[in-house]
Amino acid sequence: MNSRTAAIVYRLLFAALSLTAVGVQFFAVTIPLGHSIFNFFCYFTNLSNIMISIVFIVSALRLISARKDPSDSDVAIRGGAVVYIVFVGVVFNTILADTDLGSLIPWVNVVLHMIIPIAGIVDWLIWAPRRNLPFRVALWWMVWPAAYSIFSVVRGAIDGFYPYPFFNPNVSGGYGGVALWCLVLVVAFFVLAVLVRWLGNLRHRSLARVGDTR
Repeated sequence: MNSRTAAIVYRLLFAALSLTAVGVQFFAVTIPLGHSIFNFFCYFTNLSNIMISIVFIVSALRLISARKDPSDSDVAIRGGAVVYIVFVGVVFNTILADTDLGSLIPWVNVVLHMIIPIAGIVDWLIWAPRRNLPFRVALWWMVWPAAYSIFSVVRGAIDGFYPYPFFNPNVSGGYGGVALWCLVLVVAFFVLAVLVRWLGNLRHRSLARVGDTR
C-alpha cells in the first residue's frame, strides 16, 4: 500500500469512526431523551469532530481524484481542524476528565476525546503540509475558538446553558473566574497552534529533503 492509498484509507476510516460516534450519541441519546438539538451542536467537541471528519473526507477525495497540491487556504483549514481536535483532547484529559459526563456514551467519549484527537495529529505528522505555513496562520486559527468562547458565555448569560463548566460564572467563581479561565485557555490554545504549525513546517522540510513524492 503506497502513501497515497494509506492516506485515503486512514482518513476515511477515522472520519467514519468520528461521525459514527457523533451520530450514535445524537440519535441514540439526544433525540430519544428530548435533549436540545441546538445545544448538542454547541459543544466544541462535537463541532471539532465534525470539522476534522469533513477535512479528512475532502482531503481523501482530493487524493482519489489525483489532486495532491492543495492551496494555501486548504492547508490552513486542515491545520486549523487539527489544532481544534487536539485541543479537545488536551482540555478534556487535563480539565474535564473527572467531571460528570451525563448521558455521554462511554465508548463515544473515548472516540471523540481520545482516539480522534490522536488520529488528527498523527495524520498531520505523517502526511505533512506541502508548503511552509506562515506565522499569521496560527493567529487566524485563534478566531474560531475566541468567537466560540464569547458566544458560549453570552448565550449562557441569556438562557443559562453553558457547554462547559469553565464558562459558567456560578461554577468558576463569577465572571472574573470565567475571564481567568478564558485567558488560560486562549494562551494554551495559542501555544498549541504555534506548536502544530511548527511541527507541520518541520515535517514539510524533512520530507522535502528526502524527495517525498506523495
